[in-house]
Amino acid sequence: MTDTTATSRLPFALPRLGIGTAPLGGLFEEVTEQDAAATLKAAAEAGITYFDTAPRYGHGLAEQRLGRLLPPSGDTGPVISTKTGWLLRPRPDGSPGEVVTDWTERGIRESLESSLTRLGRSSVDILYLHDPDDYPDEIRRTAYPAVRKLRDEGLIRAIGFGMNHSGPLAAYVAEFDVDVVLIAGRFSLLDHEALTTLLPLCARTGTAVVVGGVFNTGLLADPSPGAMFNYRPVPTEELERARRCRALCEAYEVPLPAAAIQFPLLHDAVGSVVLGCRSAAEVTANAAAARFPVPDELWQRLAEAGFVPEQLLDGRAG
Repeated sequence: MTDTTATSRLPFALPRLGIGTAPLGGLFEEVTEQDAAATLKAAAEAGITYFDTAPRYGHGLAEQRLGRLLPPSGDTGPVISTKTGWLLRPRPDGSPGEVVTDWTERGIRESLESSLTRLGRSSVDILYLHDPDDYPDEIRRTAYPAVRKLRDEGLIRAIGFGMNHSGPLAAYVAEFDVDVVLIAGRFSLLDHEALTTLLPLCARTGTAVVVGGVFNTGLLADPSPGAMFNYRPVPTEELERARRCRALCEAYEVPLPAAAIQFPLLHDAVGSVVLGCRSAAEVTANAAAARFPVPDELWQRLAEAGFVPEQLLDGRAG
């Protein structure tokens, strides 16, 4: 997919569709090197040029795979975001050990330098402070000044925060000079949490928003009893809601994943949606869903049923 949207703070165009690489690090189940290569090849064939990763994804494995399998960086290279705030501490035998938080300037720099080594790059496009919900003092004293310094040095082009909760994320956006944020699981057909605080703020400040978790960990991709919802087995109530949403989409011959992927982009502050993919088939299906025509009549029906906020359809978003 080649569509991009410019933002007021980012010094580059942000692709509207990206790949989240937690599955390539083995989230929920192992992915072979062959399948990882096929996944990234399918992304290239679909025109997807944004990849989001983190040291915590497979204890560095996702970053290593991107380093081995993606083309080199450059003016035509992919957009890559990674994260910091957590250090990998291997065991003496070299096997994965524990992941520890470290918001000091030294820890932030060590984390980025290790990521760059795994990625085989001299810089990345975006560096997110990863899940700093409970560390506002550390962020204020050392972590945020450290990432600003790294941006000034040219090791990263943009800085931001990546979190699963929109309230604390909005507080950071209000306090700091933030280029971009990643909010996961809180702006979907089933969860509108980010709409009331984070998105209006980002629209005012010109902060780009990347939305992850649009399937809420799988439920909106396949509303079945065995699905996951926000990293846990799906409750009965949420399963029924997802099935009602799917039925409305099917009445208009639109796949539920198409509506789920395209929903966040109804808000002007959202520049990109990242989708976790573990196979070439998932990449191909998601890229097709991102392009699938969703009629205005379906968006209106989804709004009437409570799955889409009305304000996204009447020009008042942001």
